[in-house]
Amino acid sequence: MGCPDRIAPPPEPVSWPPAASGSSPVPRPAAVTSARTAATAVALAATFGLATASWVGAVRLMTGMDMGVATRLGSFASFIAVWVVMMAAMMLPAAAPAVRRRAQAGGRVRAAPLFIGSYLAVWALAGVVVYAVYRPHGYVAAGVVVIVAGAYELTPLKRHFRRRCRDSVRSGFRFGLCCVGSTVGLMAVLVAVGVMSVPWMVVIAVLVLAQKLLPPRAAVDVPLALAIAGLGAWIIIVPWSVPGLTPPMM
Repeated sequence: MGCPDRIAPPPEPVSWPPAASGSSPVPRPAAVTSARTAATAVALAATFGLATASWVGAVRLMTGMDMGVATRLGSFASFIAVWVVMMAAMMLPAAAPAVRRRAQAGGRVRAAPLFIGSYLAVWALAGVVVYAVYRPHGYVAAGVVVIVAGAYELTPLKRHFRRRCRDSVRSGFRFGLCCVGSTVGLMAVLVAVGVMSVPWMVVIAVLVLAQKLLPPRAAVDVPLALAIAGLGAWIIIVPWSVPGLTPPMM
């Protein structure tokens, strides 16, 4: 029996589904990377867009509401509505790195709204607590709260929550709990000196953003804590000189 003159080459592998006519197939790793990049871009744009809109809304809603330490919160529904807008404005820019990580991990645009929604839900619950415990108060009470808030900045609990707030987490709810624990001292300052004060809201938002983006450093954190405690003492000693602190009986 003779050998054949030539051996037929093996058939070329066929991809499924077949590529469309006139187009080259996209490698799967590149497609996944492209989808994650697109999801991340959309998530960040939505985050900053919502934060910007919330700042505009907060300023409009809070106009005329600030009475310093004598501020009244009004009805529960109206307060929670304003509070959630405030928290979206203050906290979403600082949460952008976590939103980016979540969008990259999930690879889907819908992962970001779920993360942001559950994150803001935690801050809404914090607002419920604020509404339950808050009362119009005097200068001494405000000063004491601010001093305690300054001391909290130096505690191991603060460092723990701040570290966890910078970690990658899959749940917006868990991330929100860690961030509430990290910023509770700063938020206590806002509630004490003027819960509906736009200038104080801006100051606290800047501090929250700085602490989220910058790693802990004693050279920065200790002076900040002392400055907060010093503000509390200033409020008690010379309250009329503190910007935005309206006398309770005015």
